[in-house]
Amino acid sequence: MPMVADISRHFPGAQIDWVVEEGYASLVRLNPHVRNIIPIALRRWRKTLFSAATRAEISAFRHALRAEQYDVVFDTQGLLKTSVVMRMARLAPGGKRVGLANATEGSGYEPISRIFHDQSIKVGLHTHAVMRARLVAADALGYTLDDVAAAPDFALQAPRQQRLSWMPDQPYAVFFHGTARAAKQWPQAEWIGLGHALSERGLPVLLPWGSKKEQQAAQALAAQIPGAQVLPALPLMEAVSLVQQARLVVGLDTGLTHIAAAYCKPTVELYCDSPRWKTEGNWSPNIINLGDTGAPPSGEAVLEAVKKLLP
Repeated sequence: MPMVADISRHFPGAQIDWVVEEGYASLVRLNPHVRNIIPIALRRWRKTLFSAATRAEISAFRHALRAEQYDVVFDTQGLLKTSVVMRMARLAPGGKRVGLANATEGSGYEPISRIFHDQSIKVGLHTHAVMRARLVAADALGYTLDDVAAAPDFALQAPRQQRLSWMPDQPYAVFFHGTARAAKQWPQAEWIGLGHALSERGLPVLLPWGSKKEQQAAQALAAQIPGAQVLPALPLMEAVSLVQQARLVVGLDTGLTHIAAAYCKPTVELYCDSPRWKTEGNWSPNIINLGDTGAPPSGEAVLEAVKKLLP
């Protein structure tokens, strides 16, 4: 999204379309710089690739993607599947397809993706995920990021649905405690200790979840944190509303924690088994990043961070 904002700032009136996995289309709709959203359903299609219905959907997607002629088509993921989609797009005369020339450390980059590029942009080995996309666009379109140290603009508007039935009337904190990989988890005892500290400050803790296992973990936490509330299963836009209206977000290295950082909400990002430099929210004093690969933060450090954000 900061890449989109950069392009719009340097080329006012630029028409920007975005191909996005269908489950995240509603999130991209919150960005006013995007003209058209073209949903793709690779995750769903690959399960029924040979069915007539799936083939019809793929054909409709290809038609939508080729309805316009593009001056530039970007792929900043560097995967074979995303570069194949990039190749499907129709170029205007003199147009070009632009992608990554190399991997960043620990990324899923696939070198074969370069065969679909007209221009491949090299980035540093330790380039932050947000800056990586911004640098690719800047190099391809001929402008410089003089404001490299400035805050990236995510341009995220608030979701339309503001008040939801499960939302407290008072300010609240959110714990994004769940993650698919056990090594990335923060100890339950630390969550409980932090929850007690927030309860003493009159800030109830809301506990979302994304799987049955995470729901059970949320219930276990709620049983030991005064006033904590386990939320129902949330559609994406309700989860974004949860984040956007929170007084405080504490979360692991997950998408919704990063969305909180994109809104510049008071956020403590916890890194327990992933490199902090890749995705940390480093654009606002409202965001404090703690821990690193193999070095989870202590409960004391997290509580001190909360005190700084909520004086």
